[in-house]
Amino acid sequence: MRVAILSAEAVPYSKTGGLADVAGALPKALKKIGLDSVLITPCYLQTKGKYLWSVAIDDLWVDWRGFRYRAKAFYSEANGSPTFLIDAPEFFHRSSIYGFREDYERFAFFSYAALCLIKRLGAPPDIVHLNDWHTGFAAVKLALFRHIDPYWKNTRTVFSIHNLAYQGGFNADELWKLGFGREFEINAFLYNGYASAMKAGIVVSDLLSTVSRRYSLEIQTPEFGHGLDYFLRLRADRLFGIVNGIDYEVWNPETDPLIPANYRLSDLSGKIICKQKLLESFGLPSNLEKPVFASISRLTTQKGIDLIMNVSGEILSTGAYIIALGSGEWQYENFWQQLRDHMPDQVGVYIGYNEELAHKIEAGADIFLMPSRFEPCGLNQMYSLRYATVPIVHAVGGLDDTIEDFDAVNFTGNGFKFREFTSAAFLEKIYEALFFYHDKELWQRIQTNGMKEDNSWENAARKYLELYLMAKGRNP
Repeated sequence: MRVAILSAEAVPYSKTGGLADVAGALPKALKKIGLDSVLITPCYLQTKGKYLWSVAIDDLWVDWRGFRYRAKAFYSEANGSPTFLIDAPEFFHRSSIYGFREDYERFAFFSYAALCLIKRLGAPPDIVHLNDWHTGFAAVKLALFRHIDPYWKNTRTVFSIHNLAYQGGFNADELWKLGFGREFEINAFLYNGYASAMKAGIVVSDLLSTVSRRYSLEIQTPEFGHGLDYFLRLRADRLFGIVNGIDYEVWNPETDPLIPANYRLSDLSGKIICKQKLLESFGLPSNLEKPVFASISRLTTQKGIDLIMNVSGEILSTGAYIIALGSGEWQYENFWQQLRDHMPDQVGVYIGYNEELAHKIEAGADIFLMPSRFEPCGLNQMYSLRYATVPIVHAVGGLDDTIEDFDAVNFTGNGFKFREFTSAAFLEKIYEALFFYHDKELWQRIQTNGMKEDNSWENAARKYLELYLMAKGRNP
C-alpha cells in the first residue's frame, strides 16, 4: 500500500507542537510494518540545512491563481522515512512558521504543490493522509480530482484532526482567488459566513481520525466542538480515534543518552541518580526522600496552568519540590518566576524549551502534573509512563485514554486522574498520589504498571493501517 502523508510541520524539520511529532514519527512506523509511505511538508527558513540531503526536483511547477510557480523539492530521510520538503521561499521563508495574515494562502499553495509533487513521484497513492486545517485545501481538490483526473480515481483520503481549536478561517471571498470556484468547493468551505479549511477537510474526506478515542467523542459536543460539532456528528460513522504513539528510540530510559543514568523496568536504581542530578542542576537541596513534582508544558490556558497556580502552595507545604519547564503567556511565566523567587529551595524553573532538559525532568521527577482543560492526545503523560514518573491528569481526551487510576486492591492502574476541572478535585488526586508515594512497594507497582504500557508508534501504525484498509473498502 502506498501512503502519502501531508503535514504543515514534522520533526526534525520543523516543530511548533504535537502535530510535528506525529507527522515525523508515523511515516517511519508505517515503513516498519511494511507500507510504502512518504512524507510531504514545507521547507521553512527555520529548517536546518543538515536535514536537506539533496534536491530531488528542481522544477516543480505549480499552476495556481493564474500563475505558474516554480518550486523545488528537497529529499531527506532524517526522520527515518522518505520525505520531500517543498521549497517555495515566497510562501515559507518567513520569520516564523505561523502567525501571518495570509497563512490560509500559504497552506493552500502547499496543498496544491503537494498534489503536483505526488504526480511527479509516479504511481498514485492508495491513501493521502491529511493533517489538520492546513491540508483541508488538498482534501477538497482531491475530492474533485477523483471525478476528472484518472490518476486520482482510486485514491482515498484520511483527514486527521489534531486540535479542532485551530480551524484555518478566512474571508469566503478569497476562495475564488485560491482557485476554489465550483459550487461543490465553495460549499465545502463555507461556515457561518466565512471559509474554514478545517470544516472543508471534515466534510469531504473519506474517513476522519482524531488523536484519541475520547477526543473523537468530545469534539462531537458543543463544549469541545468549537462550532464544528454538528458536522462531526453527521460523520460520526466515519470518525475514529487513534492515540498517538511515542518514539521509543528517542524516549527510552534504558538507552536515552540525554539522562545522567539509564534504567529499566527490572532495575529502577538509575532513576534515583537522575533525581539527584536534576535537583543539583536547579540548585535545589538533594533530599531524595521528598517527591519531585514536574510540569513540562506550553504556558497557556488550555494546559490548566491556573489549577497548578491554585494548588502550588499546598504542594510546597508538604515539603515537596516543583520543577517546571515551559514558555507562553506572560502571566504564567510570571507566576513560575515569582514562585521560584519565593521558594528558591523547593522550586526550579526554566522559561523556554530545552529538549535535553525535558528528558532529564522526565527521568528525574516522581510525579508529573498535566491538568489540561482539554487535550486531544498529549504526549508528556506517555513519556512519563515510560520513565516511571507517575502522571496526575485531568480526564479529558488522550489523557483519559492513556491514564488509569491506580487501584490498590487489584494493583492495576498507572497514575491518577480527576474528572471535575476544579482545584479541589486536582488537589485531592495530588494528596492521593503523595499517600502512595510514601508506600515504596505500592509506588513501585504504579511505576512498573506504567512502564509496561505499549504506547509505541508501531502499535499506533497498525491501527492506522486498519483505517487505511477501511478507507480503501477492504476488511483489515
